Amino acid sequence: MDGFNRAMYMLPPEIRRCAELLREQEPEEFRLRLGKKPTALINGKEHELNTPEVSGQDIGRILEKITGASLHSAARSMSEGYISFMGLRVGICGEAVMHNKELKGFKNFSSLAIRIPKECKGACDELMEEIYFRGFRNTLLVSRPGGGKTTALREIIRKLSNSGYRIGVLDERNELGATENGEIQFDLGTHTDLISFVPKAAGAMMLLKGMNEEIIAMDEISSAGDISAVSQICGCGVGVLASAHANSRDELYMRPLYRRLLELEIFQYIVTISGRGSRRKYSAERI
Repeated sequence: MDGFNRAMYMLPPEIRRCAELLREQEPEEFRLRLGKKPTALINGKEHELNTPEVSGQDIGRILEKITGASLHSAARSMSEGYISFMGLRVGICGEAVMHNKELKGFKNFSSLAIRIPKECKGACDELMEEIYFRGFRNTLLVSRPGGGKTTALREIIRKLSNSGYRIGVLDERNELGATENGEIQFDLGTHTDLISFVPKAAGAMMLLKGMNEEIIAMDEISSAGDISAVSQICGCGVGVLASAHANSRDELYMRPLYRRLLELEIFQYIVTISGRGSRRKYSAERI
């Protein structure tokens, strides 16, 4: 089941019928806001669907489906503002539930953003030739949120794995592989091992100790713990493939977290992703 069909599966029937008509336009997200018409994000702009306004029942049905009718089971994920389901990230908004000044989840949900994952086989071929023609180089992919980092990372993992590299994937949100019952749903290559739903630092040690990988890949470095994972991996002589939120190398240096990451001098290349959809461009810069 591709990313679009996964999104269709979770939508209520009336919204699904209208959303299905947009398949060829390759929407990036579907957004449902309570009391408003649902929209599809296409080429960076939202387009209303010709359906009734979103009801609390619509939002409730989606949440019931993606949590197995147990919001409690998704509490950890919700505390970070999203729920992972079948390789899709569903962003959530509503009334925050706090305990001892810590965010524990949400209630009275008001908005959902269903991001649609994609496989774009062949999209990174020129990039692969430019960077890896003499062997693997530690690489950091950067783009704006929703700019294609995960899609590119998935494709690079697949190509490197099929060329013979043993690759361990830290899939903290289960978006890269969309694992179901232990089976990886997206094509990540023939020599890939994956750990999902584990924080990167803990997962890195599991792969380093148990799997003898040549490369470890992870999506969205966003915390000091993630930087610790990268440092541990590099310190053991294993290659690193990762991504981060930024529009450019200069913007990375403007953020304390990423400046600290780059000061470790782990990455040999930064790849900046620009554009949208089939018009995305990949610019490699040697550090």
